[in-house]
Amino acid sequence: MADFRTETDSMGSIKVPKQALYGAQTQRAVNNFPISAETMPVRFIVALAQIKRAAAISNGQLGLLDRERVKAIAEACEAITDGQHIEQFPVDVFQTGSGTSSNMNMNEVIATLASDRSGLAISPNDHVNMGQSSNDVIPTAIHVSSAVAIHQHLVPALKHLHSCLVEKAQSVDKCVKTGRTHLMDAMPVRLSQELGAWAGQILNVIKGIERLTPELHALAQGGTAVGSGVNAHPDFPALFVKLLSTHCGLDFTVSSNFFVSISSQDTAVALSGQLKVLAVCLMKIANDLRWMNSGPLAGLGEIELEALQPGSSIMPGKVNPVIPEAVAMVSAQVMGNDTTVTIAAQSGNFELNVMLPLIAYNLLQSIELLGNGAKLLADKAVRTFKVRDKNIKKSLSLNPILVTALNQVIGYRKAADIAKKAYASGQAIIDVAEQETDLSRQELERLLEPAKLTKGGMPS
Repeated sequence: MADFRTETDSMGSIKVPKQALYGAQTQRAVNNFPISAETMPVRFIVALAQIKRAAAISNGQLGLLDRERVKAIAEACEAITDGQHIEQFPVDVFQTGSGTSSNMNMNEVIATLASDRSGLAISPNDHVNMGQSSNDVIPTAIHVSSAVAIHQHLVPALKHLHSCLVEKAQSVDKCVKTGRTHLMDAMPVRLSQELGAWAGQILNVIKGIERLTPELHALAQGGTAVGSGVNAHPDFPALFVKLLSTHCGLDFTVSSNFFVSISSQDTAVALSGQLKVLAVCLMKIANDLRWMNSGPLAGLGEIELEALQPGSSIMPGKVNPVIPEAVAMVSAQVMGNDTTVTIAAQSGNFELNVMLPLIAYNLLQSIELLGNGAKLLADKAVRTFKVRDKNIKKSLSLNPILVTALNQVIGYRKAADIAKKAYASGQAIIDVAEQETDLSRQELERLLEPAKLTKGGMPS
């Protein structure tokens, strides 16, 4: 037992590792929840420290906490936000549903650091947690950590992917290929039009996420235990969000209804829904790339993705579309996370949601995965793929669906007969059309020009 010390709380005494900065309540949580070995995300821990810093400074400015303790608490928080002492937050994700264990873990670590720095007796509850409750701190941490992750990580990654798609589209604008609906040959499109559609999807997702900013930036802090704000100074919420906004570089606001912010997690559900939209979008792009890259001999073979690693332990020379596959798996994980957040958000019983740690964990994992996946897709798939122009032109020249351009001239029924004959004979559609109509070769070349058909409109 020489490696342990005895700590006490309202429930009695408990052994805590001697070198641990946390105290009794954290140790009880470690003992009670040996479930997953998954701890709260670093971004969440950092957000908690930022919240404690802003709270301490606010209470100091309101005359509720002495200057020395404010300084010591703020410095301890800054050490944590700088990435120090992260190993001191061992509480499992699957813990008490309010996240009280994580809140007290932070309070205890800060109190120890602040006491050591100042030589003062600094209490986890009376000083570090002054004017706060786990019930408003944890919902606030969910919003703050998600908002910062989106601002610093996800949106920049999406803008990078969007930029890469636009640049690539411009570089392949002259490439005309067979369009596909139902995975079957359809009217021709420019490769730039396909990439432009992907870019449009990404842009729509960015806009969708940014539309949630006002709700995400509205914070529960100040509502304390049930939303009534008991034990918090009436001026605390406004001062708190002002200080936190300055520190984080984002414009946070006071929630217009603390009871809503503490009892429900509707904003988290909305954000998770937008992340699911992004996951669906990335899955579509990834799978389109895989199809276009398929082969190279027995598939579509329209593009050649960058060769990044051997594709088989038994088949020499095989190369697989590993980046699109990884991104597709990211998308699947995020879709599952959305279901988890949805179920967790239903657990808002009366004045408190009781699956807050799970919501935080899944939201932040989704944001992290999607940001990383989007950047990889941009840099190692979109930016680097090569067009196999010869393959594209070969299949395009034989595409019987080009006959659609003759509908307005010879009618649908006649055009269908020509398409069927082209399929059956393997001839180019222009050759069959020349045989079956009185249109000249020159006229047919004009009407069936693939590049012209990508621009739409009526035949002229």
